[in-house]
This record gives sequence, structure tokens and C-alpha cells, in this order.
Amino acid sequence: MNPILPRVGCSALLASAAVFATSVSSAQTAAKAYEPEWSSLESCYQAPEWFRDAKFGIWAHWGPQCEEEDGDWYARFMYDETSRQGKMHKDKYGSASQMGFKDLINKWKAENWDPEALAKLYKEAGAKYLMVLACHHDNFDLWESTYQSWNSTKIGPKKDIVAGWAKAARDNGLRFGVSMHASHAWQWYENAQGADKTGTFAGVPYDGNLTKADGKGQWWEGLDPQELYAQRHPLNTAKCWDDYWDFGPGVARPTDDYIAKYKNRTIELVDKFQPDMLYFDDTVMPMAAVSNVGLEIVSHYYNASAAKNGGRPEVVVNSKVLDENQRKAMVWEVERGSANAIMPDAWQTDTCIGDWHYDRAHYYNNTYKKASYVLQMLADIVSKNGNLLLSVPIRADGTIDDIELGIVHDIGAWMKVNGDAIYATRPWVVFGEGPAIANAKPVKMQGFNEGTVYTSEDLRFTKKGDAIYVIVMEQPKGDVRVLSMGKSSDKLGGAAIASVSVLGSDEKIEWLRAQDALVIACPKTQAVSNGPLVFKVNLSR
Repeated sequence: MNPILPRVGCSALLASAAVFATSVSSAQTAAKAYEPEWSSLESCYQAPEWFRDAKFGIWAHWGPQCEEEDGDWYARFMYDETSRQGKMHKDKYGSASQMGFKDLINKWKAENWDPEALAKLYKEAGAKYLMVLACHHDNFDLWESTYQSWNSTKIGPKKDIVAGWAKAARDNGLRFGVSMHASHAWQWYENAQGADKTGTFAGVPYDGNLTKADGKGQWWEGLDPQELYAQRHPLNTAKCWDDYWDFGPGVARPTDDYIAKYKNRTIELVDKFQPDMLYFDDTVMPMAAVSNVGLEIVSHYYNASAAKNGGRPEVVVNSKVLDENQRKAMVWEVERGSANAIMPDAWQTDTCIGDWHYDRAHYYNNTYKKASYVLQMLADIVSKNGNLLLSVPIRADGTIDDIELGIVHDIGAWMKVNGDAIYATRPWVVFGEGPAIANAKPVKMQGFNEGTVYTSEDLRFTKKGDAIYVIVMEQPKGDVRVLSMGKSSDKLGGAAIASVSVLGSDEKIEWLRAQDALVIACPKTQAVSNGPLVFKVNLSR
């Protein structure tokens, strides 16, 4: 594969990075190679080769909102008595004024969590990196946080969750990442300022209004609920979701203390655990509309990595809704979807086989994504220069259910046979062919265009050296026709086809390069049939 070359204007900055001391304190006092400015990051950054080669990671998106095993955003919607989760919470516990989210955090014990066993399972599934939730919108830090008293070493599990994941990932040879979502607690928790409108406790304020003084005699005595909920501000009056989510008009500006605390927590997270990846669940950057804090964090992170790696950062920052220039400064993240073309820069899809936080309804209704569909997504994404980060939801106690386990095993079985068509590959001259391309949905904001239905006529291509992998998205019943490799096509650039084989088998594959297509006979047997079929086309020049 071709070496990565520095972008124009980067060499002088990289040279200064090479003389950085490795300690954080030295890095802070040395001249910065990466400044907290888009122009600096865009001119210098390249996604590291390890990430471009890895292609597949698994995300442990797990925290106290999994306690009720009732799906996403529980800590917000439990304070809306008209929502599904709000109704469930009221039926089970009574008013959220009496049993708030702080109390559910304390109830969460993670008693059966075995990070070593899970990391080993993820590695066997073919994952090359493990991303873990460090802090969601619920503002609860899952490590021994200096800046947030509401953290998992003091409340709930009384364990350093991130530390446990980090050790397990590295012991199993996986790259390690952390996701930080806490920038949104400011507006996301606003429901906690409300009160029931009906019932015995109608009008009694929810615990988002409590202060430290209210804790006398309570289990949380000495803790300040405002440190968790951050709700000493007016409710938002934003007229659209984008303004609400992105701190636009109608949302009270976060205080300087709130912003500084977010920065301190995130920098502590990356300095303490030195992750290979940092994921922001934000539009462009955390609180980009009101602060430069995101760029400050990223430049710090890149500089610290560059100081240890000869002047070039070997880390990845993922964020959403990036324009073409911003995608040169970090890795563009697409949520629950895919790009519709080969991207010039590395990018990543994140998706989940169910809800982000564990929802037992997916188990009872058997509505998880099937392994075969996950593998189709993986092939499509990799053919377009992307990676797939897959969330496998974890139950409150720290385990995954038996249906999920079966899905993970099926993915691993396919990857053992067909991983050569995925790992360390690069896009071919076209990413694919077939009817699904014409029916592809556009990317909406941060993504949300998954759900493509594939047929055996849908093909995806990857390349490694003089081999092109033809990934047949649905199991064929007859010959496979590859239009892009017919004699009349110029896609092979004058190269001849030397041989065609099927991955995972020594069976001799019959093939013919006709004028309009390369015609490949379907193999009689396959090593694994739960997922796409992969042919390897070897070229000669």
C-alpha cells in the first residue's frame, strides 16, 4: 500500500513535534505542533495506518442508563411522565421526584461484569479495537475522575470501569478508544427541572432542582446533585432540534465553569488512559457554537501522541457532521448509516445491533440486526474507505444475552474465513455495482441511512496488492457476473485476470472473462454461508 505523505504545510510543524518531551507537563510547555485551530489540524493530520487497516471495532456502550434495560436516553425520558420510559418508571418506582436518576445510578452494581472475557470475545469476533463509553449525556464519569464526584468509583459499581476495559483491551491486543458525550448534559437533562403533572406528587419538583444542602440524612449526603444534573439555568426555548442539540438560539449558554470542567475531565481521560481513539458525540466539536474547547482538547491529544511517535499522532478523533476540510483534521463519523461513495479520507460508521443502551425488548422480540446484515454493512463501508464500529449492548449486570452472543460468534466465524477481504484493504477504482446503489438513501445530518436491502447482484470490491476481492452481498444461486471486470471495461487498467478463487476453500472455481462481464461459477461448497460470499481475483501485469 502507498505510504501516507504529510499534507502541504505540515513538515515544519511535525519537526517541532519530534522534539517534544513525552510527559504531559513538558508537552504543555513546549511549542505546540498542533494549535487549537482548524487550519493547523487540517494541514497536518492523517488517520494512522493502524486504523485504516483495522476496519472493524466493537463498542461497549454501557453505563447506568442500562440499569432498567429499557433502551436509549433513559435518564432524560424518565422525567417525562408521558413517554414510554416515563410511564414505566412511574409504574415501577413512583414519581421521579422520589426516585431520580441519581438513585438509579446508585442501584446499578455491574456485578457480573468481566471485561477480560468480553474483550476476548470481541477479539474472536474479528474486532481490532474496542471503544468504551466513558461518560454519556447523563454526566456520570465511568472512571476515577478528579473533576466529577459523580463517578463509578464512588457510586453504583464502585469500580473504575474505563480502567478495567483499558487493561482488558490491551491484554488482548486490541486498540483502545473512549467515547465522551458529556458536553450535552447541560440541555439534555432539562427534563429533570420539571415535575409530575398528575398523581400524588403533582407539582413536586424533580431532583434536577436539588442542591447539596438537600442531601442531609440521605444516602447521597455530601454530594451535590447540581454537579450531576447541571441545571441552574433557564429552560431552552429553541425552535428546532438542531438549535437545541448544538447550543443554538434559545439555549442558555453553558457557564465558563461548565465548559472548563468538561475540558478538564476530557483531558484527564486521555492523559490517564492514553487511548488510541477519542469519540465525540457532537456536531463537529463539543459545544462548538459557544466555545473553542473541542479544538483545545484535540490539539492537546494530537500533541501528546505526536511527542511519543516521532512527530506524528497515532491517534484518532471521531466526530459528526464534518465538512470536507474538517474531515482532514479528524475522522468523520456516520451514525447508523454509510457514505454513498468512496471517501478520500478515512471515515467510520457507528451502529448498533439494537438500541445503544440495552433494551430487553430486542431480546424478547428477537429484533436485533442479524450477523449477515452486519457483515453486508461492513463490506459496503470498507469498500468506500471506511471502518465499522459495532455496538453490542450490555445488560445492567455487565453481560450480553445469548442471542447477542450468537450474533457475535457468527460474525467471528465469517471474519475468520473472509477477513483477508476486509483487513488492510483499500478501495478499488469503484466500490461496487448492483441495484442497491441506485436505491441508496442519502446521508441525513450525522447519518441515519442504513436499512439497504441487498441481492446477489449487489457486489462490493476491496483491493490489496494485485488482488481484488469481489464480495457478493447475498448468497448467489447461480453464476456471479462482475460487469466492472468484463473485457469491454477499462477498470482493470490493462491487467489480465490470472486466477479466481473463493475464500475459505481449495475448490477450483470456474470463470470466464466475457466481453461484458467476468462470469464466476458459484462454488459447490462454502466454509461459511452466513454472510456475503467472497471471491479473490488475482491480477497479472
